[in-house]
Amino acid sequence: MRPAQTALAAALREHAIEEGEFTLASGRASTWYLDGRRVTFRGDCIEIVGEAIVDASAVAGIGDFDAVGGLAVGAVPVALAVALVTGKRGFAVRKEAKGHGVGGRIAGPLEPSDRVLVVEDTATTGASLLQAVDAIAELGCTVVGASLLLDRGGELAPTLATRGIPYAPVLTAPDLGYAFGS
Repeated sequence: MRPAQTALAAALREHAIEEGEFTLASGRASTWYLDGRRVTFRGDCIEIVGEAIVDASAVAGIGDFDAVGGLAVGAVPVALAVALVTGKRGFAVRKEAKGHGVGGRIAGPLEPSDRVLVVEDTATTGASLLQAVDAIAELGCTVVGASLLLDRGGELAPTLATRGIPYAPVLTAPDLGYAFGS
């Protein structure tokens, strides 16, 4: 593993992984659970998170981007971590459009001409990440890549490939000793 991966894996093992019986956001049952927010909301881990995403994205050949964001809530601290280490703008995609204020699904400084890196903390099927991709595309932005801390399902890469979006998970379930989809 590269240093950024190793540091993230250690933080996830120490703070975020539990074993037991769980139902995932995808509706699937699992014998382990990763609560990424237990790492992404820690001040002593935020740079590790940002550096790991930037490193994985570079290794995957994801080009330059103007802004980084994803679906609230899990992606927000990941996006801000990347914004912190790169100096790029961060934003969040709301699950539903806001009915007051400026409205809309996007919160933060995102422009229609932006090249965007979409992020997430973890994914089994990638449904949350894909919701963000669709909302960002609706605004007129170009999604230049997608990255997440942990791919636990192994299903997202082919879906993103059909959309022409480069994909850069920092870690996969097997990297942490678990089978995809377990």
